[in-house]
Amino acid sequence: MTANLLSNPTLSSSFLGHQLSARGKSKRITPCSFNFRSPKCAVDTPYEGNISKFPRVNVWDPYKRLGITTDASEEEVWSARNFLLSQYAGHERSAESIEAAFEKLLMSSFRNRKKTKINLKTRLKKKVEESPPWVKNLLSFVEVPPPVIILRRLFLFAFMACWSVMNSAEAGPAFQVALSLAACIYFLNDKTKSLPRAAIIGFGALVVGWICGSFLVPLIPSFLLQPTWTLELLTSLVAYAFMFLGCTFLK
Repeated sequence: MTANLLSNPTLSSSFLGHQLSARGKSKRITPCSFNFRSPKCAVDTPYEGNISKFPRVNVWDPYKRLGITTDASEEEVWSARNFLLSQYAGHERSAESIEAAFEKLLMSSFRNRKKTKINLKTRLKKKVEESPPWVKNLLSFVEVPPPVIILRRLFLFAFMACWSVMNSAEAGPAFQVALSLAACIYFLNDKTKSLPRAAIIGFGALVVGWICGSFLVPLIPSFLLQPTWTLELLTSLVAYAFMFLGCTFLK
């Protein structure tokens, strides 16, 4: 066996997969190659499970996307939006598509309302321009203040009216009428910057209101009135209304 080894000095190894030489002269070593493939996981693949997708995501028309007609009311638009969101809430793209269509319809409705208001103002202005001269002169003395001012003055004169009614059994409304007249002149003077003009308009509103109240109050059926409500009290209530209109809307 020793003679065989000396005559054939080349050894083969099954473990290393290449030949070894005892004399130092060896053949080229062929390395082992290992092909390694990473295992695939289910998380790496797109998966949406049982989540339903909105079938009209790519529909351009917002009415068709929400499944409503072009003459649908605002309540129907809201109902369609809420229903679709409840159906496709788990799918982000579907929810975004539904919200986008809803916002388009909402902005369109807002623009239509704004155009309607502008058209209404234009029509009123056109009618005023086409009206007779005496109507134009009459309207030149009228102005509409901001809603806050209207509400404040309405509250003041309504308070005076309630005060007069509550004290109707004790005394007449002379003190409340005087306070209302003073407030009316004050508001008019603040607007016109002319005390004589404010005093004339204030007294005129009181007189006209008192005269109108003297004619209107007797026409009210007696069963609608309290026993303590006198003619003077009811006439003063009409005068409060005229003074409110005078100091609020007259120039």
